[in-house]
Amino acid sequence: MELIAANHVTEEKLERFLESNKDVKRNILLEKGYVVELNATIEGCFVIDTVDQDHYWLKQLYVTKNAASSLPVLLESILTLAKEKQAKQLFVHSHQPMVDVLLEALQFYPQKENTFVTNYPNNKGNWWTYNVS
Repeated sequence: MELIAANHVTEEKLERFLESNKDVKRNILLEKGYVVELNATIEGCFVIDTVDQDHYWLKQLYVTKNAASSLPVLLESILTLAKEKQAKQLFVHSHQPMVDVLLEALQFYPQKENTFVTNYPNNKGNWWTYNVS
C-alpha cells in the first residue's frame, strides 16, 4: 500500500478512480488529499484537513471493496501521517458501524457531540478523536 498526494498522481489514474466513485469530492481531494494505491491502482482516498494549528480532521475516507481488508493498515498509516504533520488530535466522523469498531480498536475515543468542527450539517453517525502526540 502506498499513500500518494492526490495532486501527484496522473490525471488518467485519478479520473479512472473518480469515475467509479462519484461521491468523492475531486477539488478537496486534489487540494488536501491522498490516494491509496495497491498494485499500481488507486483503491481509496482520504483528506486530512486542518481545524486549527494542532487539530486535524480526517475527511472523505473511502476504500474500494477490493481494499476493504487494508482499512486497519490504512488507518495506522493515516495516524503516522498525522504525527508527521505534528497534529495533537485527529477528528473523525464515522457513519458506518464497522468503521466505529476499527476506530475503537485503534484507541480513538468517542465524542458525545461535535464541538470541534463548525458548519458540519451531518448529524448522523459518531464523532471520534485520537490523541496523536
